[in-house]
Amino acid sequence: MEEATLYSGISAAPAHGKAYWIHTDDGVRGRVALWEPEEVSKGTVLVFPGRSDYIELYGHPVNDLVKCGYSTFVIDWRGHGLADRVTEDPKAGHVARFTDYQKDVAAMVHAAETLDLPKPWYLLGHSMGGCIGFRAVLEGLPVAACAFTAPMWDIHISPAQRFAAWPLTWAAQTLGKGHLYAPGYSDQSYILNVGFEENRLTSDFEVFQYWVNQGQKAPELHTGGPSMGWLFQALKETRSLSKSQSPNLPCISFYGDQEEVVSIAAIQDRMVRWPGGSLQKIQNAKHELLLETPETREILMAKICELFADNL
Repeated sequence: MEEATLYSGISAAPAHGKAYWIHTDDGVRGRVALWEPEEVSKGTVLVFPGRSDYIELYGHPVNDLVKCGYSTFVIDWRGHGLADRVTEDPKAGHVARFTDYQKDVAAMVHAAETLDLPKPWYLLGHSMGGCIGFRAVLEGLPVAACAFTAPMWDIHISPAQRFAAWPLTWAAQTLGKGHLYAPGYSDQSYILNVGFEENRLTSDFEVFQYWVNQGQKAPELHTGGPSMGWLFQALKETRSLSKSQSPNLPCISFYGDQEEVVSIAAIQDRMVRWPGGSLQKIQNAKHELLLETPETREILMAKICELFADNL
């Protein structure tokens, strides 16, 4: 496999990580990165990031997982990080169909097989990655257990906004304007255009500044707001998934008490319907649970690694 660029100097991940280019069956070039523990690996965690996230951002959770003894494999989704951007505007958070992300998953799995990553495999999905991951699990992703942080099983919007969003985004996509930004969004990176006190993502100032510094040093990693097409496809996919039965797979999910990005009600509804599943509410935490305070990350990682260790 061809090695890819990895900005180790701006990430909190261990310095020995390696990145690789992957290619989907529809011709999109993506990127994955791998970190191995010093001791014999307990298995491999497939990390599915959220919308607008990228590999280098996940340095802290990667470091935590590697310390727990797991090989850690992270992906840049199409339109994110150093993966191919899929519109003329490279900052637009766009996707033609939400199922296109499953093509990225398939390429990631193929890369994991090519690299002969140690089994069992596990899934850790955050936000949009939780939505993609749930679909992947339903379609047979070969993992022994899964964990989700603030999974996007629905979007946090008001009933009035939802009522307006459906016809507006459908019309935009139908008329070939799906690549345009959803109302209120632009090509600007959220984290570079909001103050720490107002941000909806993390309550940890050092992590917030770490994120800002990455955006300033490597702006090509950042993605702007969601497109009309992305929003339509996200609403469509989450509605479809809400009708699906939960798989018979060990699972734990988390949400913060200050969550303002995804729907808490949808997370609660899903986990009530997940046989043997566990749901944890995290106090004093915002959306990016994997990028929260060290105390919050310690709680999360202890529970996640305990679940994975119980399902060797």
